[in-house]
Amino acid sequence: MPLLMTFLLVFASFKDESKETERLHEAANVLKEFDRMKESIPHELISEYKGIVIIPSMINAGLGIGGKRGKGIAIVKLDNGTWSDPVFVTLTGGSVGPQIGVQAVDLVMVFRHKGALTKVKNGDVTIGGDISAAAGPVGRSTSANTDYEFKAEVYSYSRSRGLFAGISLNGTSLAIDKAANHAYYGDGMTAQDIFNDSKSTTMAVTNLKNTLATL
Repeated sequence: MPLLMTFLLVFASFKDESKETERLHEAANVLKEFDRMKESIPHELISEYKGIVIIPSMINAGLGIGGKRGKGIAIVKLDNGTWSDPVFVTLTGGSVGPQIGVQAVDLVMVFRHKGALTKVKNGDVTIGGDISAAAGPVGRSTSANTDYEFKAEVYSYSRSRGLFAGISLNGTSLAIDKAANHAYYGDGMTAQDIFNDSKSTTMAVTNLKNTLATL
């Protein structure tokens, strides 16, 4: 019996990590798909801003009263210019208005300061309340428009069915996915520990960081 229990625990741990590994690969794929599009996130924005949240296939549903729900990752730029290990997060929220249907949306948010992400501990941060998000400028380079300045605290980008799509994030809450972080990194790692670190050598994390480096 003890041997069977050990096997079950190991198998459960493997399954949990596999789900988080899949989420990391999906996040990297979202960035690759965005970068292939004509209307992409400007390179200068990625270079200047300090944090990124990626929510693959966020569910955006509504029938008069709508809701949003998605799981993804957050990653911040360290003082030496490299990217931290990714922290698993969730995004939830609701909205009221003339809307109907269910839509899967790939969402990317680019943060001016990493503190908005690294200071989230046991609670969450509300988009449109604690921090405001604006629709991000598009184009591979903003150098053609010398008058453009990146001023918003958070720029958001969304893609649905291969096209950039407008989406309201006001009232949505970004929270740390503690269960996912514990499953992937171990029980001793907090979100702050992960944000301060860049030691993970797993294939999924390395793939995500390499993808970010090419943007």
